[in-house]
Amino acid sequence: MQKPIINGNRITIPSDQEYLADVDSFLDGQLRELTVGESIRADIAISVSELVNNAILHGNKSSPEKVVTVEISSEPGQVTIAVSDQGTGFTEEQIDDPVADENLLKEVGRGIFIVRALMDDVDISASERGTTISISKSF
Repeated sequence: MQKPIINGNRITIPSDQEYLADVDSFLDGQLRELTVGESIRADIAISVSELVNNAILHGNKSSPEKVVTVEISSEPGQVTIAVSDQGTGFTEEQIDDPVADENLLKEVGRGIFIVRALMDDVDISASERGTTISISKSF
């Protein structure tokens, strides 16, 4: 089985939920180095966990040949994280509205909604070669 690859401010993991803890640990270490406060670290951790989970399950369809990459960048007072998969891409229009009456009791479909609520900026870039979702948060 493959292993996570850490290269500076980037971690690449196989498309397996088993590696979510590796991403969490990497992310926490990076955010602590940037002196990001605890509550903002928690918001970012929840958001990245949602995005990585989506990338594994929906983007890469848990394909062992595909990877998910998480890359962190920062400027004074702001951190940006990009989560990329190797799936076939999607548009937000394809996602059911999680607060519509018919979707309120569904167990899935709230990831992007949650991320948008927690982050300052969310940018989705998708193509037939994959999806990259960049999130930013001021601290």
